[in-house]
Amino acid sequence: MSTRLALLGSINIGGNRIKMADLRDRMSARDFGEVETVAASGNVILSSEEDEEALCGRIARLIEEDFGITGFVVVRTVEEVRSAINDNPFHGEGSDKMVHTIFLPRQPDEGGFERLLADHRERGAERLALGPRVLYLDYVHGVGVSDLTGRFIEKRLGCRGTARNMTSLKRILGKMEDYA
Repeated sequence: MSTRLALLGSINIGGNRIKMADLRDRMSARDFGEVETVAASGNVILSSEEDEEALCGRIARLIEEDFGITGFVVVRTVEEVRSAINDNPFHGEGSDKMVHTIFLPRQPDEGGFERLLADHRERGAERLALGPRVLYLDYVHGVGVSDLTGRFIEKRLGCRGTARNMTSLKRILGKMEDYA
């Protein structure tokens, strides 16, 4: 069994509230085995040999059926989470709370990243870079003051994403390594 991280998009923001203890209980009851959550933002560590697409679908169905929330799920391995930290070109240059990796379910549409860069050029100081199924983002002055929203990014890339800052990712990676 390999250790995986399920990143739940749109959880515990807006009205989409799920207590992590309830999520762990429901997942265990639905044959996901022993799961561990990290923080309250929808980070679930589990063991699975299921392929990524099947695992994402099964978790998304559970969230919808048991909690009434239609969201999306992105699954990554320990190596992919480590890479999301180490390969982020902005990591180590600014505050770990301002530097994010946005996990994408797939590579953006053809030309999507170029559209994002062009449309963002006059909007702010944020720095962006594209990686394999990730968007690296340095919010520079803070997420709360940025005009670079999830909807803005999604519209240009042609796919949703779920972001985690470097502080959170380091904590998650440590838990994944301990879990293994």
